[in-house]
Amino acid sequence: MHVTAIIAAGGRGQRLGGAQPKQLLEIGGRAILERSVTAFLSHPDVDAVVVALPADVAAAPPDYLRRAGAAAAEQKPLRIVAGGERRQDSVANAFRAVPSQSDVIVVHDAARPFASADLIARTIAAAAESGAALAAVQSRDTVKRVGGGPDRAGQDRKLVAETLPRDTIYLAQTPQAFRRDVLAAALAITADATDEAALAEQAGHAVRIVDGEAANIKITTADDLAIGEAIARSRDGDDEREPFKRAIRTGRAGIGYDLHRLVDGRPLILGGVTIPSDLGALGHSDADVVCHAVTDAILGAASLGDIGRHFPDSDARWKGASSLDLLRRAVALVAAEGLEVGNIDVTVILERPKIKDHVDAMRAAVAAAIGIDASRVSIKGKTNEGVDAVGRGEAIAAHAIALVRSRS
Repeated sequence: MHVTAIIAAGGRGQRLGGAQPKQLLEIGGRAILERSVTAFLSHPDVDAVVVALPADVAAAPPDYLRRAGAAAAEQKPLRIVAGGERRQDSVANAFRAVPSQSDVIVVHDAARPFASADLIARTIAAAAESGAALAAVQSRDTVKRVGGGPDRAGQDRKLVAETLPRDTIYLAQTPQAFRRDVLAAALAITADATDEAALAEQAGHAVRIVDGEAANIKITTADDLAIGEAIARSRDGDDEREPFKRAIRTGRAGIGYDLHRLVDGRPLILGGVTIPSDLGALGHSDADVVCHAVTDAILGAASLGDIGRHFPDSDARWKGASSLDLLRRAVALVAAEGLEVGNIDVTVILERPKIKDHVDAMRAAVAAAIGIDASRVSIKGKTNEGVDAVGRGEAIAAHAIALVRSRS
């Protein structure tokens, strides 16, 4: 599946005021636009990025966009287009620049700089399955619909017309993702709308809700800037009072475990290396227990769930997939959170064959997938001394521990 992200940054942010568009303002030492673009440019599920900017900014884009485009050119293209008068015009201009092979297009407001990698992944997956999806958070407050009219002095009266059940009220965010045909139909509607999901609804498509994030705020007012600074300090590790970030500075550990049955007719792949064996591991992907355990450890250390959450065996995309590729994708998810892998340690439990002659190749392959030196990867083999299914040679297991830390 090919995915393109559209970053809607064509507006001026007039409600915030200021001499320049709000998306160019800095939060925590980085431009709002830079944070938003980087979240998608670094995401493993995104294959291309199109940014819609005000025409004058598009003609002379910020240096960080030019650098990001050059750095990512070999892996995924970054295109810049001029926006339009309305938001939907900007998105339509960007849509025309989307690569023809894109199956799903995800649209995100540049003014939401804190969307997590997990939220992006969940929204894309929901759109691929349902056609259209948007991130949204359930209202925490009681919702009143207001009516009324002028009083005797001509002043507008705000009167409660109805109390709405808050469990049915969701506040829309971005990202919003669509299959290509759904977004094309939505953008063909000329009526004004505040987001693409509303246009998709008007075009007759059901839009699926994906649970959003409280930190995924939209920078609209000066108050939002202040909140954004606090979120940036927390995420970037500049606030020494924040215990979570103090833990990240010294390192956060995660553990991983995987087990697969051994069967005839399957290759035995460990750490990306094919090991000569009469039996191989049975699984939806290539059933590489080393990579699976390491992936779970890395995701766990970053509090990003587990391998089944991001690469479920119910998804045909991962049928027969290389587990080294899944590991790379997990590392990219962690990197999008501002974290890097320090080191990993793996224990493979297997009665036969012995793996000692293959350990160095496995370490090199896993290290390359993570982007660290092989000296920071430990892999060792143990047996289960004939105990249980692993000891009888019917299964293989692996335990892993990973240390992640802040990149700053």
